[in-house]
This record gives sequence, structure tokens and C-alpha cells, in this order.
Amino acid sequence: MPEYIQIKDVAKYASQEVLIKGWVYQKRSSGKLHFLQIRDGSADIQAVIFKNDVSEDVFELGDKIALESSVEIVGVVNEHKRSKIGYEISVRDMKLISDGEGYPITPKEHGVAFLMENRHLWLRSPRQRAILKIRNEIIKSIRDFFYEKGFTLVDAPIFTPSACEGTTNLFETTYFDTKAYLSQSGQLYMEAAAMALGKVYCFGPTFRAEKSKTRRHLTEFWMVEPEMAFCDLDGDMALAEEFVEYIVQSVVAKCRDELEVLERDISKLENIKRPFPRISYDEAIEILKKNGHEDIKWGDDFGGDEETVISEQFDRPVMIHHYPAECKAFYMKQDEQNPKTVKCVDMIAPEGYGEIIGGAQREENIDILLEKLKANNLSEEAFEWYLDLRRYGSVEHAGFGLGIERTVSWICGLHHVRETIPFPRLMDRIKP
Repeated sequence: MPEYIQIKDVAKYASQEVLIKGWVYQKRSSGKLHFLQIRDGSADIQAVIFKNDVSEDVFELGDKIALESSVEIVGVVNEHKRSKIGYEISVRDMKLISDGEGYPITPKEHGVAFLMENRHLWLRSPRQRAILKIRNEIIKSIRDFFYEKGFTLVDAPIFTPSACEGTTNLFETTYFDTKAYLSQSGQLYMEAAAMALGKVYCFGPTFRAEKSKTRRHLTEFWMVEPEMAFCDLDGDMALAEEFVEYIVQSVVAKCRDELEVLERDISKLENIKRPFPRISYDEAIEILKKNGHEDIKWGDDFGGDEETVISEQFDRPVMIHHYPAECKAFYMKQDEQNPKTVKCVDMIAPEGYGEIIGGAQREENIDILLEKLKANNLSEEAFEWYLDLRRYGSVEHAGFGLGIERTVSWICGLHHVRETIPFPRLMDRIKP
């Protein structure tokens, strides 16, 4: 029996007989030839069945085989310059593992509702596989970046007794004889970890019970949240732009084939280089007033429409800093020069993809933090452990959160965030 290999490794076996296993995702015939496109998850390759090279049964199987059937193929690896992988397989033998007859997703157009109901099968399409490959590279580059920068990964809990921004948009659950919430952020726990390890990050699922049906929202999504001791807002913004540049350029370098499948304009991604433009909230307000939002006033938060207008003024992510304290979370540090604002930053992706990063310098003064808890009607008792971080060796510190799905959506050039995660959870969808 020849050696079983993954398709991505065929170049090592030129002119040799090998065994591959995979699924048939396209096929065509031309007289004495059948051409099967085979994928195994590592790569795709064309398998050529020539009538004179195989048994009558194998040639007939090549003619009748249904799409998405799984097969074992023994064949010789031959150079094929027109192939993306540079090689094809000349089939000597083929066995059917499992028939794909009746596979419901055909080359014809299907509605979104149908595709979402069949998400478990839709993942097999070239477009969805390309998105998941890019998501994988984004996640790898995130971990590589923080490892290279000397950060320590610290896992935050998913069950939490309280919320860092109130409980309005949280999923509540019964935790034995008390209430608990599914985490909306690991930030508060990362602040504790930063006081032990200096530079830390968490990376995991987060949950928002926000009743929104926009193309930018999911109820379950993944977020990476770094936190740094002895860091101010300027340091936070510098890290954020270096981080995003690193992610984008990693995808450009390693996922060009997948970006081409998605018909993404790669030149726009190649342009994502530091420095990113930085504007104050006040400057953002002026941009909005000059571009059709005359009614916006100081103190208003920005929604999707406003973020889109602002992003259209720039060819790379824009960082908006120093928002009004009244529209931001209690833990953000007041600006000493203007106490009505806080030392925070939102990074807005270009091309109308909205906020991908929210960050801030944290309030390290316990007295001010106590005042903010009271002003926001948050229980001091619930945050006692958080206040301890200010009682014992408090230092200035800062961090941010980056949403994976919005980042994938922007880099891939997708219309809706539901395609960015294998099994999306929306207001009206919790299956498959």
C-alpha cells in the first residue's frame, strides 16, 4: 500500500504513487477522462481518471460518483502547472468510503435562511472554507504577537457573579442557589492578573444579550483582551495599532489564495500600516456634522452609521480617543485636563466595518472608583475584590479588547458577521 499523505504535501512525492483521502467537491468528464476535484482539509487537488489506467469499475465510479462523496484514491503525483498546488493525481485505483448522493447544497443559488439551517454542510463550500482558514490565521497571529511581546495568557472565567458594565445586556443563569451571568468581558480579571504578571491577555468566548439584528452583531463571539501594568493611554494606543497591523499583514502574507477566493481587494489590506490616524472625540463630532449628521451633539455615543461616516474619511483604521465620561464604562480613567472625558480609545475599521477595538486606561484611584460605582448604581460589595487591586499596590494600567468576528469580517470583506464564525448565534438562531 502506498504512503497515505495530505494533499498539501504532494510536492514532496512528485512522480511517486501515493494514497490520499478526501471528498469530491466538483467533477467533469470528457470522453475517456474524468476530472474530480478532491479536498481533504489541507488543500485541494485534481484527480484525473483515464479509462486505460483503471479498472472498468473505477472508471464507472468516476462517472457516477455524487458530489461530497468521501473517497480513497491511489495515484501518481504529476506536475501540473495550471494547478494552484502545482500538481495533480493520475488515478490508479479509487474506493468509495461513503456516498454523498442527495447532498442538499448544490451549485445553484440558495437563500440565506436555507444556508443557515444547513450551516453544518455550508462550511464545506470554498468560500466558507476560505473564511475559516483566514480566521485560523488571525487567531494564530494574535497568539504569536502576544507571545513575542512577552505577554502571559491567563484564562478568564465564563461564569461571573457581576458585570463590568451593568447587567442589561447579559445572559442570566442559575448557578446552584444564586444568580450568575455569562461573561461579557474578561477585562476585570485581566486587571488582577496584570498586577501579578505585568503583561497578560485572555482569549475566549464572550456573550451579549443585546437585542440587535444588525449585520455587525452576534450574541456569542470571541474576544482577545490584553492588559498591561505601568501603561497609560498612549501606550495602549501604540500597542493596539501595532497589533492590528501585525494581524492584517500576517493574513496578507499567508492567506492570499483564500483572499482571492473571497475576491477581496488585497491592496486595501496591504495599505494597513502604522501610523494609524488618531482623532479626538471632539474632532469626530466635527467630521460627523460636516457629513450629514448636523443633529449630533457632544455627549452622544456613536452607532454604526456614525462609525461608517467617520471611517470613510480614512484609508486605514482610525483611533478615536477621549470620549465623554457619561457614555463610557465606570472603570475608565478620567482625564485630568478635562474631567468630563475619559482616557479611552475606539478603533474603527475602514470600509464601514465599525469598531474592532475598545480600550482605555483604567482608573487606579480607589476613591474615584468608589464614586463611579455609586454613580452607576453598582454594588460596592460585588466589586470588593476589584477594589482590592487599588488598595494594595495600585499602579496605572491600560488594556483593550478586540472582537474576532468583526476583525474577520473586515479582513475578508464580508457583508454580515454571521459568516465569520463556524456556528453563529443570533437573536433568532441557536442551531445547528
